Amino acid sequence: MAARGQLTQSTTRLDALARARQRAALLPDCLAEARRVANTVIAGWHGRRKRGIGETFWQFRPYVDGESLSRIDWRRSARDDSLYVRDREWEAAHTIWLWADLSPSMHFKSDLGLVSKESRALVLLLAAAELLSRSGERIAFPGVLEPVASRNAAERLAMALSLARSGPAGMPDLGRISRSSEVVLIGDFLDEADTLEGCIAPAARRGIRGHAIEVYDPAEETFPYSGRTEFRDPETGAKLVAGRAETVAADYRRVWLARREAMGAEVRRLGWSFLPHRTDRPASEALAALHGRLSGVPGVMKTEAR
Repeated sequence: MAARGQLTQSTTRLDALARARQRAALLPDCLAEARRVANTVIAGWHGRRKRGIGETFWQFRPYVDGESLSRIDWRRSARDDSLYVRDREWEAAHTIWLWADLSPSMHFKSDLGLVSKESRALVLLLAAAELLSRSGERIAFPGVLEPVASRNAAERLAMALSLARSGPAGMPDLGRISRSSEVVLIGDFLDEADTLEGCIAPAARRGIRGHAIEVYDPAEETFPYSGRTEFRDPETGAKLVAGRAETVAADYRRVWLARREAMGAEVRRLGWSFLPHRTDRPASEALAALHGRLSGVPGVMKTEAR
């Protein structure tokens, strides 16, 4: 029994090491693609501006009763019969905690997908890091990279991921993240239904804003299988054989869509945003939608339908 247990642990370590090596080999191409994707979105990226303490002028807005009279801009107010306040831009750097699922289920790629789920998640992760670092934000990855404010933050994150022996197990621990931070989670979220909720609910109750991007392969949604088909769980190795896969396609699609609707509704109920993203769509679509949410633009993040 002990020998069998030792053999299992050894095999697990070897599998984790092999996955880490595969991820390290994938990262240079993902970083190059992330920079290309970031450059396609950068024209619409205006930073994450908000009112606060700083020297940079942001906007004029109407004076609100109860505010200090010293904040009124009398020159602007003299142009008409209203009082205006000169707002300045908040210049303190923000910390964005980025996380991507690097578990075995993310390796999946069908003939319908452009890339594997892992590759797309890494591109989105690094492209977001590239954009955020360009606008002066601090970025971090739980358990892999502490908050860093640097123009080459995406490269530093890629290096840290390449040196990590294995991907973080399960959902990240958000307990040590401060209330002033923001979180972006990228994964397929194929765990038990309450796993994602259990991760973000405590953070949401502390006032932490966040965004969940569900990355999935087209085959996982459309179920294009027929005839005798064997399905294997990449996490556990469990197998399921369908004699005539087409007979369960309609039920599968109904359950898949119901699962997503329930998951998205729960995430939004907690005050976070939710974005489903297929790997046969351009990564720039998801990145632009994420940019909209990070910038506080309502109605930008929508479900992609085909």
